Amino acid sequence: MSGNGAPTIFVDGEGARVAIVASRWHTEVMDGLIAGAQAALAEAKVTDVTVARAPGSFELPILCQAYARQGFDAVIALGVIIRGGTPHFEYVSAAATDGLSRVALDTGVPIGFGLLTTDDEAQALDRAGLADSREDKGREAVEAALSTWNVLRTLG
Repeated sequence: MSGNGAPTIFVDGEGARVAIVASRWHTEVMDGLIAGAQAALAEAKVTDVTVARAPGSFELPILCQAYARQGFDAVIALGVIIRGGTPHFEYVSAAATDGLSRVALDTGVPIGFGLLTTDDEAQALDRAGLADSREDKGREAVEAALSTWNVLRTLG
């Protein structure tokens, strides 16, 4: 499983304005990802948090772009795409990933990448930050975005 060798990151997010944009699909997984992201934001002393829900993972980039353009300091993208029996998985995964990268580069706003792309629901649950999960990708997305925000602030 991924996650081996992951750094321990503590970030100070005090004063940051952060949006969480989360897909509506796979409620149990998404609830875990959102909870992990919110806990990490609270620990980082971020008090200005907006949560918005996207219809699905394909729609994450456009909503993240809208929040980035509204002056948010970081945007956390959370979603899950589970492989099925059609090419849909590849198309949506590629489009969402490419779109989120483009938003970050076009706006200069850090995008926390919390988009799970898994072979099955068990893998998604194992990364969702739930009591029985081995990983918390919602938390990791926040840590990465706020760490990036802190570096960008030093550049002026």
